Amino acid sequence: MLNFSLSDEQQMLVEMTRSFVEKEMMPHEAILESTDDLPPELASSLKKKSIELGLHACNLPEEVGGGGLDAVSVMLIEKELGRTSLAMAECAHRPLNILAACKGKQAAEFLEPTIRGDKRDCIAMTEPEAGSDLRSMKCKAVLDGDHWLINGVKHFISQASVSDFCVLFAATGEEETEKGIKKRISAFLVDFSDSGVEVAQGYKNVSHRGYTNNILNFNNVRVPEWRILGTEGQGFQLINEWLGPTRLTVAATSVARAERAFDSALQYSATREQFGQKIGKFQGISFPLADMALEIKLANLLLLETAWKIDEGTVTPEDCAMAKLYCTEMLARVADQSIQTAGGMGLMEDLPLERIWRDSRVERIWDGTSEIQRHIISRALLRPLGA
Repeated sequence: MLNFSLSDEQQMLVEMTRSFVEKEMMPHEAILESTDDLPPELASSLKKKSIELGLHACNLPEEVGGGGLDAVSVMLIEKELGRTSLAMAECAHRPLNILAACKGKQAAEFLEPTIRGDKRDCIAMTEPEAGSDLRSMKCKAVLDGDHWLINGVKHFISQASVSDFCVLFAATGEEETEKGIKKRISAFLVDFSDSGVEVAQGYKNVSHRGYTNNILNFNNVRVPEWRILGTEGQGFQLINEWLGPTRLTVAATSVARAERAFDSALQYSATREQFGQKIGKFQGISFPLADMALEIKLANLLLLETAWKIDEGTVTPEDCAMAKLYCTEMLARVADQSIQTAGGMGLMEDLPLERIWRDSRVERIWDGTSEIQRHIISRALLRPLGA
């Protein structure tokens, strides 16, 4: 029997998070948009409230000190947070779920302080010449006694400038596979206080004010052997475990912003008058509204099913790829049509539409481009047929 209703606890989480977003976060959107930053005291205050509400580490298992929420509940929280432009700022950050792989000393020095909010993490995978093709990464780690010697460059590293350490992926050798020789990828916990690490300024981008990207330079960085996350060569397994839920987060925040854009367009079409009547009376406005409502509903159903599959242990890479692909591309369509509905006002800062439209562009690129998602989906369709 299918049941699409939320539990009492899930409904409470949605209402609590929505209240936090509307009362504590949305009032500061203008500051973020105008300055490309949040005052440190404000960011710290919002982060503290997020921790007090149990939102900060809700995505990590209870046994490692996290909130231990199921995937559906985490998705609902991410969606509510995604309604505001502050969702990508430091104050709404949740620790990387990949940190659950920390053991012993790793947990004490990296995982536990991050869960408490004393440290901030980021992920370092992408390189100037290795985006979607991670096997082509040039950043490498060589075992030298009881340390790994790391050299290379990473870029597009989100929020590195406000982080204390990164989970770095680097090549640690080569292996023979059915398709020839491929690089072995491993993950490392690299503290930004380690000698030889440089957190350099990144690029100015059009999407998400206050969400910085940085370039990381590693010049003969010596990392103790115990800081390898998992085992040597296990990097791709960790990436695959991490990327699925992360792609669902991107999908959830995209749906949230699509809903906000749609609500703005709907209100505008119900109040704006032209030719003696509300513009919503014209089919050129009302039919696109119907299409947007349909797309948003479909996206929400896709989100719920994918999160439910994660909880059931039946989720596949193509499930997460479908959710990210559809939800991010749906956001682009809804954001654009919402601006068209509002006409010239849609491009003005008085409405949130131009910001949602601008922010939406990156969603089809990071955490795997739309083309990569289509590759994952089509590969899953063709492989059983031997193609």
